[in-house]
Amino acid sequence: MKAVLNGVRVLDFGRYIAGPYCAALLGDMGAEVIRIERREGSEDRFVQPIVPDAGAGEGGEGAMFLQMNRNKKGLTLDPMTETGRGIVRRLVATADVVVANLPPATLKAMGIDYESLTASKPDIILTTVSAFGHGGPYSERTGFDGVAQSMVGAAYLTGHPDEPVKSYAPWVDFGTASLSAFGTLAALMERAQSGKGQVVEGSLLSTALAYFNFHLIEQQLRQTNRIAIGNRSPYAGPADIVQTKDGWILVQVIGMPLFRRWAKLMGEDHWLTDPRFKDDLARGDNGKILSERTARWAAERTTEEALAELEKARIPAGPVYSPQQALDDPHIQAMNYLKPIEFPGLPGAAPIMETPLRLSRTPGSIRERAPLLGEHTDAILTELGYTAEEISSFRAEGVI
Repeated sequence: MKAVLNGVRVLDFGRYIAGPYCAALLGDMGAEVIRIERREGSEDRFVQPIVPDAGAGEGGEGAMFLQMNRNKKGLTLDPMTETGRGIVRRLVATADVVVANLPPATLKAMGIDYESLTASKPDIILTTVSAFGHGGPYSERTGFDGVAQSMVGAAYLTGHPDEPVKSYAPWVDFGTASLSAFGTLAALMERAQSGKGQVVEGSLLSTALAYFNFHLIEQQLRQTNRIAIGNRSPYAGPADIVQTKDGWILVQVIGMPLFRRWAKLMGEDHWLTDPRFKDDLARGDNGKILSERTARWAAERTTEEALAELEKARIPAGPVYSPQQALDDPHIQAMNYLKPIEFPGLPGAAPIMETPLRLSRTPGSIRERAPLLGEHTDAILTELGYTAEEISSFRAEGVI
């Protein structure tokens, strides 16, 4: 059975998460993805190294790189040279999609701006990711995930009033990558009808605004001027993280049916007629009281006991895990979400998260580990028609 994107070639000039994970998702769905990076290895190859002080291919590759670059071939190339740009043009002529989260000026210098790309392949699709999008006063600024979290109000409303906190998980980066993959698929579908390519533009700021939008709608129309209140929800309750005898759990009660079940479990049925808790908004406003009651209840139980009682009452709750506890969770293991992938130099197999959605008939899959530095350079250039002598000369020139 053919994969969804069988026959589609993607050139990945991305770095870090937003571009590379977009390309990885396309690769999971069957696209042939070629990652192009510097001769010495791109900076994102060594973020969170598994074996500190080790080199490329010796286990020095980082955890981020291993996840972002599965199902890809590796090509080293310096596209800032004239010879390198010639190789890029020949490569682009064979491709369907170019993914690059690089500034516009850099794209042009590398010969992968849309105008340059269409000269080599008129129906090419260029998927770009920037920090702020193009057209506004911040267009040329650089930025990372945390910058976008901070600029939409997310960090301000996370943590406590005296200390804004960004999320440890880079949700803006992963969201932008996922939306960019979605846009790329849409562009491929449209091209199948029109025969024309186009530019797919994602940005960290637009993703953060989309994910945080309903909070901004409330602010604009109600002028609530909310402040951070820790783990407690301002919109419903009890919704908070509370401590048990041996750990922490998160309890989330939203809507009257759940609140009725919670009140019965707590032995607080009389609160069902208390005007302080008449609806979600009121319960959010008075959530401190509800959290304190839940905390007293949880403090008398182990995590296992508390979760068992909450599940019996059909109240959404879960344990607050450490990373190791997440790895050891029996459901995560039974679902086979984390695929053990070997990589040269690592002390063991890396647990790489599979494609985070499952198709019943044409599922995505992790077929190959991330590439070693330049692992497929010679094979790719040979396929493009370059001779062994030409490839040797490119290497001698420092182009590959």
